Amino acid sequence: MTDTSDPATAPRAQPPGTPDARLRPPVTLAARDLTVGYGDRTILSGLDLELPGGAFTVVIGPNACGKSTLLRTLARLLTPRGGAALIDGADVHRTGTRELARRLGVLPQSPVTPEGLTVADLVARGRQPHQRWFRQWSAADTEAVERALALTDLTGLRDRPVDALSGGQRQRVWIALTLAQDTDALLLDEPTTYLDLAHQIEVLDLLRRLNRTGGHTVVAVLHDLNQACRYADHLVVMKDGAVVRRGAPADVMDADCLAEVFGLGGVVVPCPVTGAPMIVPDAPA
Repeated sequence: MTDTSDPATAPRAQPPGTPDARLRPPVTLAARDLTVGYGDRTILSGLDLELPGGAFTVVIGPNACGKSTLLRTLARLLTPRGGAALIDGADVHRTGTRELARRLGVLPQSPVTPEGLTVADLVARGRQPHQRWFRQWSAADTEAVERALALTDLTGLRDRPVDALSGGQRQRVWIALTLAQDTDALLLDEPTTYLDLAHQIEVLDLLRRLNRTGGHTVVAVLHDLNQACRYADHLVVMKDGAVVRRGAPADVMDADCLAEVFGLGGVVVPCPVTGAPMIVPDAPA
């Protein structure tokens, strides 16, 4: 039985008209004895981690600690040297490409938009995993694209060129593309990079809404610690290729964590708006 007292595992309310796909059990992702590296450099070594299904998980840590490497391996963009990345207990590297793309949406850092595409054109590319040579575009594909545009508030921009949009709008288009895949899990690597504060909040609010109302398992790498604590159900703190803390932000983030992981002095106080942990660095010398 699901423990509904834990926000990371509580079932999400379903919005009116939500398709049955959103009622499937939440996707869980995990790493088992995972070792990953580049060339002769090892980044992750024997890492074990389970991410709760149906939660908004945020991975944080200093630069070059292995955050993006972990996310890219879970997304099957990197092949491990040892161990396995798992989706619902199955090795992602032994899962068919098309099947994985129907279960897992991935937004890498700074995706590049092909020139001349409109918003609707780019979002429609999310339906490729559902296409076959004997099954081309269908009413179900149209419905999925329209739903993705509506969820990301892009219906009114459907005919605009993507390269004419603001940074926050472009990020919403890429998120809409992943939604059009009709997956139950989303992995996002630094989705707010290069965005101003208003657009960062716009993107994070969207991701939280998808998680809360659509039941998506969301895993994001973020650099801003206060945003991580504000939006996450589940926080994963990494340092030197290892997970050093994990759990609810209130149980994870404190002054000792700041000093140990980030080399930063300061205090952690409740946010006056949300009650989430809020980091206040020491005053400059």
